[in-house]
Amino acid sequence: MIQLAENKLNEYFGYSSFRKGQEEIIDNVLNGNDTLAIMPTGGGKSICYQIPALLMDGITIVISPLISLMKDQVDALTSVGISSTYINSSLSATELNERLTAVRAGVYKIIYIAPERLDSQVFHSFLLSMNVSMVAVDEAHCISQWGHDFRPSYRRIKELIYEFEQKPLVMALTATATREVTSDICQLLNISELNTFVTGFARENLTFNVIKGENKRDYITKYIKANPDQAGIIYASTRKEVDELYQYLKKSGLKVGKYHAGLSEQERSDQQDQFLFDRLDVMVATNAFGMGINKSNVRYVIHHNLPKNIEAYYQEAGRAGRDGEKSECIILFAGHDIQLQKFLIEQTTLSHDKKMHEYQKLQQMVDLCHTEKCIQSYIVEYFGENSPDSDCGKCINCRDTRSKIDVTTDALMVFSCIKRMNERFGKTLVAQVLKGSKNKRITQMGFEKLSTYSLMKHKTEKQIVDFIDFLIAEGYLSLTNAQYPVLELSNKARQVIVEKQQIYKKEQMIIQAIEANDTLFEKLKQVRRDLASKLAVPPYIIFSDSSLKDMSSKCPINEDEFLEVKGVAKAKLEKYGNDFLAVICEFMKVERKTPINSEANPTLQKVVSNKTASYLTTYECYQEGTSIKDICINRGLSEITVQNHLIRAASEGYPIQWSQIISDEEEALIIEKVYELGTEMLKPIKEALPDHINYFQIKATICKLQLESVKH
Repeated sequence: MIQLAENKLNEYFGYSSFRKGQEEIIDNVLNGNDTLAIMPTGGGKSICYQIPALLMDGITIVISPLISLMKDQVDALTSVGISSTYINSSLSATELNERLTAVRAGVYKIIYIAPERLDSQVFHSFLLSMNVSMVAVDEAHCISQWGHDFRPSYRRIKELIYEFEQKPLVMALTATATREVTSDICQLLNISELNTFVTGFARENLTFNVIKGENKRDYITKYIKANPDQAGIIYASTRKEVDELYQYLKKSGLKVGKYHAGLSEQERSDQQDQFLFDRLDVMVATNAFGMGINKSNVRYVIHHNLPKNIEAYYQEAGRAGRDGEKSECIILFAGHDIQLQKFLIEQTTLSHDKKMHEYQKLQQMVDLCHTEKCIQSYIVEYFGENSPDSDCGKCINCRDTRSKIDVTTDALMVFSCIKRMNERFGKTLVAQVLKGSKNKRITQMGFEKLSTYSLMKHKTEKQIVDFIDFLIAEGYLSLTNAQYPVLELSNKARQVIVEKQQIYKKEQMIIQAIEANDTLFEKLKQVRRDLASKLAVPPYIIFSDSSLKDMSSKCPINEDEFLEVKGVAKAKLEKYGNDFLAVICEFMKVERKTPINSEANPTLQKVVSNKTASYLTTYECYQEGTSIKDICINRGLSEITVQNHLIRAASEGYPIQWSQIISDEEEALIIEKVYELGTEMLKPIKEALPDHINYFQIKATICKLQLESVKH
């Protein structure tokens, strides 16, 4: 059966094999076992029920919590030729009747419904009359009262399952489940723990960072400008903060949208669509945004405020990099955010026990922000999984090499000022006193007579406030939980005053681009954007970023080569192949069907052969002794394309004479800078090296390092 499943995967989705964990999960389902699959966001959960659905006789019902997710999934399935639909409150009565008629007629294999739909006895009876082979429960953590997004309507699913004359298979899927929640799901849906599959919580393509003591708005602005045209989500805890940050970024000239429950349904829908269609780069939102948003090319998620717990954080952060490409997840930590989350817990109607449970989970989130161990390891251990033997090597705790500056003297000035103001005022007024401000309030209260007045006159008021935020984040100061928070000294600050302990602050974070620019990739993105606009679907429905990157690497120039691209199957070749192939051929300066001088030039004959991939043709020419310059001329390729072909061949294990590309001395110098800068980004490495070392030599060295790490 698993071979049939792989055939369907290739036929409809263009992949030759399943991802980690998918094969054993699908095999378990096809063997007739109710199954729980716990897989990270972006790990390919939907494939685990979509492929079995294609191999079963009847229909598959997918219970999903959000309308936006249903539409996304149906659009994606329709684009690859799989008949599916959704039934939810967005449909008119006429549309609903038309779809139910089509379902009765056997038009659809997969039907998405909201759990609340089960409240309708008429619809309940309709489902029981159908040949339902499987019920897939997406976001299954919603069934558990200990889950971070409990929904009572999920409890009715079990009733439905056992009312069918022939019980359908049950599949539950979630990305975030502690052991407590996992046990709850298994018990409520009668799934044996033997049929529970946890494929691992680690997201290898994500980098996790916790940034402390930085001005949040400055950091966010610099970050977005360092990553132009990249899609990102910025989460804030309250509607007010979303509105204020949105206005600030918009005034900075950025393509930004906003989303929260205070907007009308039409406003939320419009903002979401603009983001999905790549018309906006950044979405500033409360956690009301994102669940079920299947946008695969979100390159970063920034939390402007502390998330309420680790489950919520990992689900929200996991919306970055769903396509498997490198992406970043950043928490901008400030001590007063803890008080905000405590206030939000107190505003709920939860029982005392539930509130205590939420406080405990909040503390675990705070602990994550203060830990000095690998952040990825900390997260996977929280979910009950043993952390990998080695650290991730990417998060801020694994790679932060910033030097520390002694700021004890400045800190003592702040502590002294707060003490002399009797710990009764907020950070703005404290900063004004330290700056030596002459505003009316300071004069009225006589603060200009304090010994700490104007002690930090050499700094701007904003710099002083930022420094106070750093001291709060590090636990030297605390803010009272009041409408107008007041600064207080902590025991940690008193130890500095009495025991003469020192305080160190790391240098300001250097913000780097997530990825280097790729000219062909940008051209392919424009083709995707144009097609998406014409077809009125989100760009990622046509192809994910990972497919476009594979396309720009492989440079296919005929249909057979195009089918070798990751994520390309027959349906997408027929729909979109001509548009993308035309751009690639133009970029590579070759004719698609009859290359220039193909009869006279054996190298160009190889280019259009459907047996040899383009990059391997380049590799063969190079191994035969043809220089890179001559390969460019003979094949009509740019020098960068030829270099990339050779690097790709080497990365796949084809032998390369590295000494022809780079000397031992140059290689040693590059390796030194890679480790010194803690990055493999080309531009910062190039800028730190002598001018005679080129990008090709840097790529070659990094390729060698990666190959050696795989061997070890």
